[in-house]
Amino acid sequence: MANVSSSKRSSWMEISINIHPVAQDALSIFLFDLGCTGIVTSEGEQHLLRAYIPPSIALDAIRNKIHTYLNHLREIFPETGAPDLQFKVIQTQDWTREWKKFFRPDQVTPDLLIIPAWEPEPPAVKGHVIRIDPGPAFGTGQHPTTRMCLEAMENLRPSGAWSMLDVGTGSGILAIYGGILGASRVLAIDIDPDALGWAEHNISLNGLLGAIELSRSPIETIEEAFTLLAANLSLREIRRLMPHLSRLVEPRGWLVLSGLLKEQVEEIRRGFSADLTGQIRTYYQKEWACLVVRKQGKGN
Repeated sequence: MANVSSSKRSSWMEISINIHPVAQDALSIFLFDLGCTGIVTSEGEQHLLRAYIPPSIALDAIRNKIHTYLNHLREIFPETGAPDLQFKVIQTQDWTREWKKFFRPDQVTPDLLIIPAWEPEPPAVKGHVIRIDPGPAFGTGQHPTTRMCLEAMENLRPSGAWSMLDVGTGSGILAIYGGILGASRVLAIDIDPDALGWAEHNISLNGLLGAIELSRSPIETIEEAFTLLAANLSLREIRRLMPHLSRLVEPRGWLVLSGLLKEQVEEIRRGFSADLTGQIRTYYQKEWACLVVRKQGKGN
C-alpha cells in the first residue's frame, strides 16, 4: 500500500475500487467529500471505479475512513461483498496522459457538444460546441450533475440582458456555457487557485477571455445579485452556502443546484428561505438530482 509523502507532492494517488454499481454513487459522493477531484468508471472493466486524490492530501489521513465507509456500505448494500481496494501513485504528467483516455466527445444535449481540447471538431456540428481540457479540475461535462446543470441553463436562457454567478467553477464549463448562451456578465468563483488556472485555460480555448471574470473571492464577500446562480457542489457545501443563495439571486432570477442525490432533494428544499419556495423544477439522471428554483419577486 502506497502513501503520499512530502517528497511526492507532484504525484497523484489513484484509488481503484472494484465495487457493485449499486453502491458506486454513494461511494463517489463520500470520496468527493474526502477531497477527491475526479471519479472515473471505465467501460470494459467490470464494476471498477477509479478516484484521484491530489498531491495536497495525505493518504494516511483518509485511508482508514475509506475502509470504514466500505464496511458501512456492505451493511446497506450486501451485494457489494468485499470490495477490492488498491492504491497507486501516479506522477502528474503520467496522470494527465491517462485521463485523456477517458474523455471523448459527448453530445450533452441536442444543442450542445463537448469535445476534448486535443481532438478536432467533428464535421457538420449543429448547435454549440465547448472545448474542454479538464486538467486536475475534472469538469468534463460527463457527470450527470454537470449534464443536468448544462441542460437546465439551456432551457432557462433568460431573455434580454442577464448575468450569471458560477459557484465552485472547477474547469469553468458552466461559466463557459453561460457566456455562449449570451450572459452579459459572468462571474466564476472557486477557492482553489489551481482550478481557476484551468478554468482560465478553458475560457481561452472557447474564445471567452474578457467575457468571464474569475475570482477567489469567498461567496460571503460578494454583494451583487445575479439573474442565474449555478452551484454544482457537494451536499455539505450546499448546506454551508444556503444562507447566501437567496441574496445572490435577483428577484425573479434562477437558482440551479446540483451535486445532490435524489434522496437529498427534500432536505435542501426544506432549507430554502421563504423567497425560494416558488416555482421549482427537478431534473433527475441516474441517482442524481438537479434543483431549479425561481426566486420570488414583484408580480409572482
